[in-house]
Amino acid sequence: MIHDHKHNHCETCSHEHHSQEHTHDHHHDHHSNNKSTIILIGVTAVLLAVSVYIEKTFNLATWQLLLVYLVPYLLIGHDTLKEAVEGISHGDAFNEHFLMSIATIGALCIGFLPGAETQFPEAVFVMFFFQVGELFEGYAEGKSRESIAHLMDIRPDVASVERNGEVLTVDPSDVKVGETIVIKPGEKVPLDGVVVEGSTSLNTIALTGESVPRDAAVGDEVISGCVNQSGVIKVRTTKDFGESTVSKIIDLVEHSSDKKAKTETFIARFARVYTPIVVIAALLLAIVPLFFGGAFHTWLYRALMFLIVSCPCALVISVPLAFFGGIGGASRQGILIKGASYIDVLSQVGTVVFDKTGTLTHGQFQVTAVHPSTCDERRLLHLAAHVEHYSTHPIGIALRNAFPDEATDGCSVTDVEEIAGHGVRATVDGKVVSVGNALLMDAVGAGWRDCDHVGTIVHVAVDGDYAGHIVINDKVKKESAQAVSCLKAAGVERIVMLTGDRDEVGDVVARELGIVEFYTQLLPGDKVDHVERLLKEKTHGKALAFVGDGINDAPVLARADVGIAMGGLGSDAAIEAADVVLMDDNPTKVARAIAVARRTLGIARQNVWLAIGVKLAVLVLATLGIATMWMAVFADVGVTVLAVLNSMRALNSTPAHVASLA
Repeated sequence: MIHDHKHNHCETCSHEHHSQEHTHDHHHDHHSNNKSTIILIGVTAVLLAVSVYIEKTFNLATWQLLLVYLVPYLLIGHDTLKEAVEGISHGDAFNEHFLMSIATIGALCIGFLPGAETQFPEAVFVMFFFQVGELFEGYAEGKSRESIAHLMDIRPDVASVERNGEVLTVDPSDVKVGETIVIKPGEKVPLDGVVVEGSTSLNTIALTGESVPRDAAVGDEVISGCVNQSGVIKVRTTKDFGESTVSKIIDLVEHSSDKKAKTETFIARFARVYTPIVVIAALLLAIVPLFFGGAFHTWLYRALMFLIVSCPCALVISVPLAFFGGIGGASRQGILIKGASYIDVLSQVGTVVFDKTGTLTHGQFQVTAVHPSTCDERRLLHLAAHVEHYSTHPIGIALRNAFPDEATDGCSVTDVEEIAGHGVRATVDGKVVSVGNALLMDAVGAGWRDCDHVGTIVHVAVDGDYAGHIVINDKVKKESAQAVSCLKAAGVERIVMLTGDRDEVGDVVARELGIVEFYTQLLPGDKVDHVERLLKEKTHGKALAFVGDGINDAPVLARADVGIAMGGLGSDAAIEAADVVLMDDNPTKVARAIAVARRTLGIARQNVWLAIGVKLAVLVLATLGIATMWMAVFADVGVTVLAVLNSMRALNSTPAHVASLA
């Protein structure tokens, strides 16, 4: 079960969810397997009781008793024996099937040694409880898998696309970018796109963990994986199915177990080295005392107990299961952790660095003031909107929204050039118009003037002459202050805010949120430099998390110990660059993610100490001849069941469970 279990576990994560049907089929098979195992255990229990009755009632010879007990033994143990033989044939002899087989076969043989008592019932019971342990493990793994499999429900089965005046039902992967799809109430949104007709409310709970529906009307973006609740809408697709949000999320979840946590990889390496050592130690325990006059059957019995007790299945099964459960529990809250290794890092976070725009603020800018220098307000807005026509930055969107007529006024816009950290330059009706910050104005030689309004100042220059500036403001999210206080309560030592905005804007936001340390007027490269410095200054053994909106923070997300993307819903850059993706824009989930990680790691550590503590105690007792085979069975199967049940607690990472930790 050690190596086979891990192999199955990985294969499950990699392949199991390739289709919704496959997920349901697997669930059905898993349920059937559990049912057949329960029947097998029940029949074995009856046959074992009959065998014990025959032994007590009839005075049978040892070989006759062996035949009686072989019936329940082979019934319950044939799979384990088969796995042991396969392990040997594949060069993987030292797995727990091998340990169990050797221990039970040895127990069956002890009765034939001179002066030894028969151990037939014990041999059958070891196999019996081993199967009970496997049943519990299978149930727990199934529950753990289901907790992540619920995300597979977001995978759309079909798409209704308009072609040549009729609506056709096709596979979502057959729909091309720019085609129009029709989504009726109750249907999943199959592809990302923009609403071109109708309005509705969308259920996003499978993506975000939030139960509040989102309204969508003409012009709004919709994300694949949501469920249409009320009205019929028509959507013009903006991405292929393979590039859509739902595909990226499913791919992310499928590979969440690829990156092993340090604890998990240590346990796997430990088992590979530990198991052969245990077999050699058991052999020595059986043979060495013979040279000092020990009875062979006595020390063989102790060696067999030693083998059963020292089987590391409790560690090898329960620790990965705890991490898998933690990832599943987090996903139910709209927190996607890309691998168990990031649970390790998240649990150690001591410094949290926030980007401001789109993370602590809504990133939904509005023009609040227009201050022209050489033209009227309308002309200034008109030029800025044209230059920003193709920009996806929130500031560009705000400028376009402030002058919606720019798309139809017939002006010619050419040579659009985006200058990172400065702004955008384009030729509008033959004039070179530069729209951006003070650095861009300096670069083009425009004599800009400052503004006393709080907000982001967007300067405009025409052919190098200063034309005026536009003030754009952003709203702080209502949850941001709570997010900062939750992180402080969780013991995060240092909270820092980085922004490309002006000092005045950064100061107002930081003061409102209770952030003492903040840095303003930063280019993307400056943010990386600050994170590099903070990484050097952090406390030893602590980690640094960077929280950004994922749109222009990819370099910093990648550089931090753990990158957390806010508002990952529909942001390609967020899903690609971050280690943790929060599927809505609620910053309080940063503290919640840290709390889930700490709880999961705590459960894994409890399992390690439980398993090692009980096993060491019984190993000592077995060596001294005090332990019984029943104690050995408990130290192996019993501890495994307890550890597996403990791991299942990681699935219940609900807000209530983690609130106390945050």
